[in-house]
Amino acid sequence: MTKSTSLFSALFCTFIWGTTFIAQDTGMDKIGPLTFNATRFFVGFLSIIPLALLFEKKKITKEINNNKQLFYKMLFWVGLFLFLGTYLQQAALLYTDVANAAFFTIFYVPMVPIILFFIYSKSIHWSIWPSVLFCLFGVYLLSDFSDATIRLGDGLVILCALFWALHIIFIGNFAKSFNLPLFFGALQALVVSFFSFIFAIFFETITIANILNESISIIYAGVLSGGIAFTLQIYAQKNISPAPAGIIFSLEGVFATIAAWLILDQILGLDNIIGCLLILCGVLFSQLLPLYDSKVKNI
Repeated sequence: MTKSTSLFSALFCTFIWGTTFIAQDTGMDKIGPLTFNATRFFVGFLSIIPLALLFEKKKITKEINNNKQLFYKMLFWVGLFLFLGTYLQQAALLYTDVANAAFFTIFYVPMVPIILFFIYSKSIHWSIWPSVLFCLFGVYLLSDFSDATIRLGDGLVILCALFWALHIIFIGNFAKSFNLPLFFGALQALVVSFFSFIFAIFFETITIANILNESISIIYAGVLSGGIAFTLQIYAQKNISPAPAGIIFSLEGVFATIAAWLILDQILGLDNIIGCLLILCGVLFSQLLPLYDSKVKNI
């Protein structure tokens, strides 16, 4: 897989995440976040597993047997981080507003390079740090956070951002160790669905009729976001390291803003436009400056 293919996968999965926000919001009118996640990610699993068996069946056993312990260890942690990230993001909305949630969720962008640098001792290209600042200020303008008040639920969102950061880092490790993006994408969705269902049994009332009432949102968010997008993330991180990948994924806010403008007729103000441009600058900085530096060194 080429770097350009990985970049396209990153942009496309980010586009899907941004444009499925509406379905994720409307899909919880009659069911709780755990029930929504359980059904959504199970649909995601069902949408990807046939493709995995069609295109990767011959190499599944061989790839896993190369390091069976590492494969299942990564599957557990990646599934757990994704479950905690998605659930905490939804639960936090009960205690804070959308502007706060949108702003604090993006904290995974600086968390990824910080974790890589201080815990994993990985070298980070200098362009990542100004790119992070561009993205943070861009999301600040996109979310209208200037009019918001800090709430207790914001702590849940920051914790959610930590799990998003860990998920991105672990997906990066998996992508370099195994070549089973479809199979792993399906299995991580199944793990998230399992965790969500177990907790939903204890903390929510699961009603089949209510699930069926939200079936359109569940199928839409499940197939596109829970299945396709999180699988594309694995393809993306095959050739894009976690720190710049996190910056690219911050475009989710840009796509969500544009979708809200086109579909919900929400007003796109000057601050929103500037915020989109700043995030775009951050993405371009993180991708182009390392290429420029490498070419200068080779001259």
